[in-house]
Amino acid sequence: MLPNPRHLILNLLLGAGGEALPASDAVAACALFGVSENSTRVALARLAATGFVALAGRGAYRLGPQAAGLAADVSRWRDAEQRVCDWQGGWIAVHVAGLGRSHRATLRSRERALGLLGLVEFERGLHLRPDNLAGGVHAVRSRLAALRLEPAAPVFVARDFDAAGEQRARRLWDGAALTRHYRDTHQRLADWLAGAGALAPAVAARESFVLGHDAIRALVFDPLLPAPLVDVAARRHFAATVRQFDTAGQAIWQRFFATQRARPVAARARPTPSLETTS
Repeated sequence: MLPNPRHLILNLLLGAGGEALPASDAVAACALFGVSENSTRVALARLAATGFVALAGRGAYRLGPQAAGLAADVSRWRDAEQRVCDWQGGWIAVHVAGLGRSHRATLRSRERALGLLGLVEFERGLHLRPDNLAGGVHAVRSRLAALRLEPAAPVFVARDFDAAGEQRARRLWDGAALTRHYRDTHQRLADWLAGAGALAPAVAARESFVLGHDAIRALVFDPLLPAPLVDVAARRHFAATVRQFDTAGQAIWQRFFATQRARPVAARARPTPSLETTS
């Protein structure tokens, strides 16, 4: 199944740090994933029509006004560890049981906002997370509002559960699985970087995109749990490796684009059987 070219283009722009993306580069990048030039240009037109991208000179695009919130959220992964503080045992609670569930777009927005803040359902309509984010409940309330959680949802601090409730709250997350993921993904990224120099530019670009996208997404949605729920040192090590990988990936993509621009039009990146079938 071919990846969605709109997602590919948005991810390229999100990683570009505000720089414009020539349409020819978008075509070359999408071709690595089996997306045709026509499909890429249609995707660019649709993104422009909805305000997610905007023209930035002749034949180039940058993120548009509709992507501003998305860009701000995604960029937060780089400084995630600066947004945590010591945990004193309290819980941030959000109660959504009184909100409607019939409007799909509103429900998706609500679930995304809760997910980005690491809030998990404790019991029907009541979501919890440890109160270990810098700024406490006021900062969480503000960020949820920016993520378009309905203002009618109460956001407060919960404390003093009985022993059974406390243990049930702590088991909302599989901390051992999160810690394994930090360690395993750190090693996978480090191993790939060690061998990246031997890869052809197109292969390196494609593989770095896939690995980097998955690792960054994991950090964007990481609940940033405190100890003892997870190994915080393992998460910090993982985050540092992702930052290193992202820097290397940007350089790899710049080399790939430079290689493509130097080639005759007829020879520029097209899907190849080896690339199309790589998982």
